[in-house]
Amino acid sequence: MQTRTNNPTPSRSAHAPLREPRAALPSNATNWIAVWRRNYLVWRKLALASMFGNLADPMIYLFGLGFGLGLMVGHVDGVSYIAFLAAGTVSSSVMMSASFESMYSGFSRMHVQRTWEAIMHTPLTLGDVVLGEVMWAASKSMLSGAAIMVVAGLLGYASFPSMLLALPVIALAGLAFASCAMIVTALAPSYDFFMFYQTLVLTPMLLLSGVFFPIAQLPAAAQHITLMLPLAHAVALIRPAMLDRPVDEAGLHLLVLAIYVVVPFAIASVLFRRRMMR
Repeated sequence: MQTRTNNPTPSRSAHAPLREPRAALPSNATNWIAVWRRNYLVWRKLALASMFGNLADPMIYLFGLGFGLGLMVGHVDGVSYIAFLAAGTVSSSVMMSASFESMYSGFSRMHVQRTWEAIMHTPLTLGDVVLGEVMWAASKSMLSGAAIMVVAGLLGYASFPSMLLALPVIALAGLAFASCAMIVTALAPSYDFFMFYQTLVLTPMLLLSGVFFPIAQLPAAAQHITLMLPLAHAVALIRPAMLDRPVDEAGLHLLVLAIYVVVPFAIASVLFRRRMMR
């Protein structure tokens, strides 16, 4: 008589690594580099077109508003309006570049191309992939912000070498905006979903954070709101560095940006874990 034996070990599915308790977290401090390098190798084939696309919009703002509106405004906070605007343009470029890379390109790799699933069949965890995507988006935003800062410096709208102090802030701000945008990517059912974030979050933040005019010109209630916006803290650090001025409450600004790096990343990791396990 044939006896039936029960196999107590269930078969592993294609997404078995995601069921491990720590799968949503990076497995170590260096695995994300493989994801970053993969994205870099793909990007460098279209590097010139990508850089032109990232720089065109902020440069139009800088020169269009700087020379046009600047003729009417004159000086702001003791400097020409275009010099005032240059620092804000650097900050807004970091925000837009990091956000768009995390949303549109990240969503393509996760949902459309299913690149993430292929990577997770290697020893890398979902957390490694998410961290690699955040680091890559921050790297692209730092390249964009630094390029605009160099142009501003060459034209005499930023001070050298003090503007070099803005580079670490640009990197930190890029991480913050990339982490925030990854939450949106984790929730997005399609590309159209990103328009809500762009219209309801990025655009108001662009207008309220001191990019185009001093925050002191806002009503008192609006000034309190800006204290919660990462872009306002990035501008508060980048502008003094570019204009060779002292920074007020630098520790507070750095702390807020750091919080915007860590907390959204943790939330995004959990959301991605739930999404990828469906």
